[in-house]
Amino acid sequence: MLNKLRDTLRPTLEKIGKAFASTGLSANFWTFVGLAFALVSAVVYGMGIEYGLILGGVLLLVSGFFDMVDGQVARATGKTSKKGEYLDSMFDKISEVAIFLGLLVGGYAEPYLVLLAITLSLLVSYARSKSDIINIKLQGIGIGERAERLLIIAVIGIIGFMEYAVIIVVIIAGITLIQRMIYTAKNIQE
Repeated sequence: MLNKLRDTLRPTLEKIGKAFASTGLSANFWTFVGLAFALVSAVVYGMGIEYGLILGGVLLLVSGFFDMVDGQVARATGKTSKKGEYLDSMFDKISEVAIFLGLLVGGYAEPYLVLLAITLSLLVSYARSKSDIINIKLQGIGIGERAERLLIIAVIGIIGFMEYAVIIVVIIAGITLIQRMIYTAKNIQE
């Protein structure tokens, strides 16, 4: 869903990419910055402190911003690479698992819901990886890609309804997994 918005915002995103590229810092640097903010967000969630949902959510949104910046910098500098793509993908999964672990430790949602949310989220990513191997591209397929799921956690968490956010993530990740499995099955060339 957010991929469609990215197309609309492409000129603005390209300007942001050029601005961050002008610092001379690599796309991989910005990938590390995004991971660092996600890990700090996870720690804040895990501490269960007063205003933790607000602070954790803001840090998660900042992490998401840098997750967008790294790709824009790579495109702006013409330095896209398989290594950068790999690091970005791995750090995305590490940050997502960390965020859910923080929510679990902080007690913001029932443990079985957090487990279900992270399991389905990882299966959505796994479905994309397996489909990529057989040259079926799944970017934009499904209602709940990683960006949507973490945006829900951040925003709905900030307003104080984290358990509902986790339930929504479970639902949209489950639907997305099914959508991706059906799309891949229909497009497999025997």
